Amino acid sequence: MSLTVAVQMDHIAGINIAGDSTFALMLEAKKRGHALIHYHVRDLAQRGRDVFVTGEPVEVRDEKGNHFSLGERTRMRLDEAQVVLMRQDPPFDMDYITATHMLECVHPKTLVVNDPASVRNAPEKIFVTEFSQFMPPTLITRNVSEIEAFRTEFSDIVIKPLYGNGGKAVFRLKPGDENFGSLIDMFESTFREPWVIQQYREEVRQGDKRILIVDGKFAGAVNRVPAEGDLRSNMVRGGVASETDLTPREREIVEALGPVLKEKGLIFTGIDVIGGYLTEINVTSPTGIRAIAKLGGPDAAAMIWDAIEEKVG
Repeated sequence: MSLTVAVQMDHIAGINIAGDSTFALMLEAKKRGHALIHYHVRDLAQRGRDVFVTGEPVEVRDEKGNHFSLGERTRMRLDEAQVVLMRQDPPFDMDYITATHMLECVHPKTLVVNDPASVRNAPEKIFVTEFSQFMPPTLITRNVSEIEAFRTEFSDIVIKPLYGNGGKAVFRLKPGDENFGSLIDMFESTFREPWVIQQYREEVRQGDKRILIVDGKFAGAVNRVPAEGDLRSNMVRGGVASETDLTPREREIVEALGPVLKEKGLIFTGIDVIGGYLTEINVTSPTGIRAIAKLGGPDAAAMIWDAIEEKVG
């Protein structure tokens, strides 16, 4: 079964193929004989309920510095593709939300991964609160009195923007930290939406575990250890990947989340767990495929394409 696959992504010229999950999905699609169309979210156009895109055929190679070739840019109806991979990076802003509305015009006739309505309705740091029994104490607000009371209760806290990504603007406030007022001032002037405040978990020094879930099933994990002197474990922020397995607590979390994610059409998700506590559910453009494969873990890209082909078939 040969499929036409439209890949909505940041331009392929700027990706780091060593760790890019979108590139891993494209390599697996090529291996299976699928035709790939590359386009940017700004290339979408909607007339009535018809959606068009201007993109280019793309060939991919796992060769650093020579990883892609683009064909001639052409305009096509997006529903001429059988699959759309919605893989542009956040921020999850009005531009991102608008794209989900446009893609909803072609889904499910054309399978959009992940389901655009579910992506829109599952902001990553809010959606996770549906499973608050697995989370550390967490507050979502921009009310300073609420934050002060939470800080008094838990003493050592982390504050981050609700729609941030990639470890940007994540701060730890230790007990007695005199930067509290200035940090609140900065967040108030920078972010219009509420913020996330969580109890700091010392276990983060042993790693922040990224667990992949494909169509409701466990698809591999990698432990990301923060660099010395940094709170953030994101690999784009210097976090170091290491091999890992699931604890009984983590298996319980996966078993609880899996059926819900599958029902929502969230075929490929990545959850973050620190010391047995669930902190995020990543649904927009999850990463970790290549890191897990390099460490000898499951081939998540193959699992994702198995799920896609089953649904399209």
